[in-house]
Parts: sequence; C-alpha cells; structure tokens
Amino acid sequence: MLISWHGHAEFYLESAEGFALLTDPYDAHVGYPMGEYPADAVTVSHGHGDHNFTEKVTGVPRKIDAPGEFLIAPDVKVTAIPCFHDEAQGALRGANLIMKIEMDGLTVAHLGDLGHMLTEEQLSALGQVDVLLIPVGGHYTIDGAAACRVVHAVQPHVVIPMHFKQPGIHDGWPITDEKPFLQGMGAAQTECLPLLRITKEDLSQQPPVALLSCQ
Repeated sequence: MLISWHGHAEFYLESAEGFALLTDPYDAHVGYPMGEYPADAVTVSHGHGDHNFTEKVTGVPRKIDAPGEFLIAPDVKVTAIPCFHDEAQGALRGANLIMKIEMDGLTVAHLGDLGHMLTEEQLSALGQVDVLLIPVGGHYTIDGAAACRVVHAVQPHVVIPMHFKQPGIHDGWPITDEKPFLQGMGAAQTECLPLLRITKEDLSQQPPVALLSCQ
C-alpha cells in the first residue's frame, strides 16, 4: 500500500492492485493547493467543507459517509464507526466518523475530526490497527497531548499525524503545528517522508511515527 498526504485530513491510499481511496477531501478555503484525483472510493468523516468536498474526486467513486460496514471491493472493506467532533457528545460541533479501512491485508484507521478520548466500545470496534491517521492540532479536534493518549490506547504499528498548522493553511484557524505531538511521542527529530510505502510483511521495519510531507 502507498499512503500519501495532501494536507489537512486528506490522504490518498493506493492498494497493490491499483484500488485508490481518498479520505476527507478539503475545499479551497482550507488554503492548500486544490487538485482533482481519480479514486474508486472516498470517505467523509463529517459534513464540514474542509472534509467533504467530494467534487474533487474524478470517476464514479463509492462514497462512504454514514455508519456501517461496506465491502467496496473484493479485498477492500470500510467500517465507519460513530464518534463525536467534541467532548460534549456532539453538542458543540456534531458527529464524526472513524473510518477503519482494510486493504492489502492492512488496517488503516482515519480518525477524522475526533474530539474526545475513545470509548472501550470504539476501541473494540477498531481492533488491531496497523496505521493510525490522527488529528493533533487541537481546538477543533484533540490536541497533541490527547492524541498521544489515543495512540497509547490504540497501539498502532505506525501513526501519522494530520490536521495541524502548516504554512498556507487557513490563517484564522487557532490550531497548533505537529511539534507538541511529536515531542509527546518522543519523535521530535522525525523527518518528513514524501509518502509511506507499507506492506503487512514489513510492518516491524516501519517507523512508529511517520511524518508525511504535503503532496
């Protein structure tokens, strides 16, 4: 599997067989460069414009934006697990979906705009996670310190931070950069990778924290 990051919460996952899945596509107001991407499926964690701009996906993708289990290809399954965008059961910012993506024998979990600690039920639904895509910027989501606690609870093989402050992102958003999370994970010296190439067989050789550069 190849995992590349377009910025914010938007990732592009490509299987060994050529199946392509885009997560949480952002719109132009986020500030990152816009593009169009061919994909077989697109996941949307919640209905905010910085996560649901599916118009950038070309082709006729399968859209996953509701709770449930979805077999979208013979060897690709997505389980959308309900959670919340805040610590007040959604009263402040609404609902959110965790996307558990099973592809190439790997389990990738995209936490969307998670705003709280995971419950035992949610952890059980996730099961063993190989790659965890986690927001770390705070204010609208969990912050770096809370993200470290979530990582400890989930215990993935690899964690990739997302949804943090970077040059070019919306100036008005009061979110932090990735440094507090990396420091909390003992990975302050982590260097950016252009993408993550990962297989089930080489999990033990992967870095515990992978910081991707925006592509």
